[in-house]
Amino acid sequence: MREFFKPRAVAVVGASRVEGKVGHSILLNLLRGGFPGAIYPINPGSPDILGVKAYPDVSAIPAEIDLAVLVIPAPQILSALEACVAKGARGAVVISAGFKEIGGEGAALERELKKCARELGIRVLGPNCLGVISTQGRLNASFSPGMPPEGGIGFFSQSGALGTAILDWAVGQRIGLSRFLSLGNKMDLSEVDAVRAMAEDPDTKVILGYVEGIEQGREFMAAALAASRKKPLIMYKAGTTSAGARAASSHTGALVGSDKAVEAAFRQSGVFRVYSLEDLFDLAQAFSSQPLPSGPRLLILTNAGGPGIIAADAVEKARVELARLSDETVARLRQFMPPTAALYNPVDVIGDARADRYQKALEVLLPDPGVDGVLVLLTPQAMTEIDKTAQLIGQASAASGKPILTSFMGEASMGEAREILRRYHVPDYPYPEEAVKAFEALAVYRSRRDSPSEHPVTFPCRGQEARERIRKARRQGRINLGESEARFVAEAFGFRFPRSVVAQTADEAVNAAEETGYPVVLKIVSPEILHKTDVGGVKVGLRGPKEVREGFLEITTRVRRLFPDPCCSECEERSLRICRPSLKACSVSPSLLWNFPRFWRWISIHSLSGRPEKVPWPLTCGCRSSTRRPHEIAIHWFHGRLFGKDPGHDGVGDGSAETGF
Repeated sequence: MREFFKPRAVAVVGASRVEGKVGHSILLNLLRGGFPGAIYPINPGSPDILGVKAYPDVSAIPAEIDLAVLVIPAPQILSALEACVAKGARGAVVISAGFKEIGGEGAALERELKKCARELGIRVLGPNCLGVISTQGRLNASFSPGMPPEGGIGFFSQSGALGTAILDWAVGQRIGLSRFLSLGNKMDLSEVDAVRAMAEDPDTKVILGYVEGIEQGREFMAAALAASRKKPLIMYKAGTTSAGARAASSHTGALVGSDKAVEAAFRQSGVFRVYSLEDLFDLAQAFSSQPLPSGPRLLILTNAGGPGIIAADAVEKARVELARLSDETVARLRQFMPPTAALYNPVDVIGDARADRYQKALEVLLPDPGVDGVLVLLTPQAMTEIDKTAQLIGQASAASGKPILTSFMGEASMGEAREILRRYHVPDYPYPEEAVKAFEALAVYRSRRDSPSEHPVTFPCRGQEARERIRKARRQGRINLGESEARFVAEAFGFRFPRSVVAQTADEAVNAAEETGYPVVLKIVSPEILHKTDVGGVKVGLRGPKEVREGFLEITTRVRRLFPDPCCSECEERSLRICRPSLKACSVSPSLLWNFPRFWRWISIHSLSGRPEKVPWPLTCGCRSSTRRPHEIAIHWFHGRLFGKDPGHDGVGDGSAETGF
């Protein structure tokens, strides 16, 4: 991605003379950022813009370009892209919106753009994005105001607006960035490309990412795993709730998958996942400014007992531990500490401590072999020399090979001290818990990085069969799979389920339960009834024939009242399968049809008993030529010890599987 981070010449297609327009802001940022290469504004109605000679079209540019920034209406993008490639461009940033985020017509245009880019051999960032920034290359090809300072944090974001807020925050807090990529709709370049590029970038020490959806799951895991062996990768995944998923879809057209799947993928590939933007940059500051600790042992140095206790509690809850000081260290502390000082971790220099007492304590504590890192807490008390203490902490950090983090608690009197700490690249946190969390991340990453390499687990699957089953449901106008279909899809990917037996009547259900052993569970099965307990469709903990028979009749009676004429599109498929012969599933009881003339009812039995010889699995219903579509009642049995002494809680441990698509 050299053409995005270190281009030699940039064309701004759609540069504007009108202040406030995006094309004007991007050109202004390129000039103010000090970009050392050639800049070519493209505007057919202006001979020059902001003092730079402008050209009527791309073909009029007198030299080759590396990067094109397109800020023109979406329908004009394809022809402009072809012209840019003719001038040598290998990369393009499509700022323009109007693609898949607006719906069908925009999605079709985006597909055309993707096809065009591939045929032309050009990489595209966006569309619908903020732009790209490379501080080392003095490149600000975005419409975010201000150029962040140089630093070691690489950041990519699927949200442009969030990117502007974070960039503005970085400028205000003087947090140094190396690269910034706004991914937008991720038509071509995605988080996979961003992770790979920043992992290989020598100017980037830590990688941050904000995403709303990850489409290339396997590629992302491979890229993240490789990157996390080299440098920390911290990500904030949004769209974890149903409301967030809907918002993400309208925002960037993102497809938001299962959050549990994302959590597992991040864990396997070494990604640090955070759940707030505050945590994202708290960890980034620690990783970009401090050395990694050799272990998880943290020393707390404080001038107040309460904050020290809070920090100790946070350590106890985290994946780190309180450092134990050697006898020699304690003896050296005793030589200059007041009698009321606490000499064991947390080390309390008490409220009258001036800067020199902090300094002496650090000189004694940092060399202790049992200390892997130090958290310095300071509260503003009458004798406290806040600014001088910050200066001495900064000097100690610069000379030490161990991480030092601080929490200068307060606001009105802390401004200058925090500026001093910032100059020494010492991360400061408003509260002790946040500092402990940052040290925990440092220690955990060191442990992960030094552990043997792992690779994401792969396994054989029948993916084509599963996809065809889902397509069939969609062709029938359904958005949910019934239990039998969901089981089939899950089994295709290697998941195992309880064994299943099918029966037609209460008598057959009792016979199956007798053969298998009690207790058993009865459960209605139907694509129309996804939440079985809501309709009284589950009975658990049944311990005898009478309870099974009564439970069967109770469930079917309830379902008849609620669903007098159900439609079950998965049953026609089931009618083509072969059932276990001993259960006589191919015959239908006249009494059952008389009681429920509107549809057929079936019973399936699922086992968790661990006795596979009793009931082969899977077994489904028998052949039927009728067009009636049944509901089912599923009977599940389980070993009581799995669920404790109270098996009567509806819906717990029933072994069911329901999947919506």
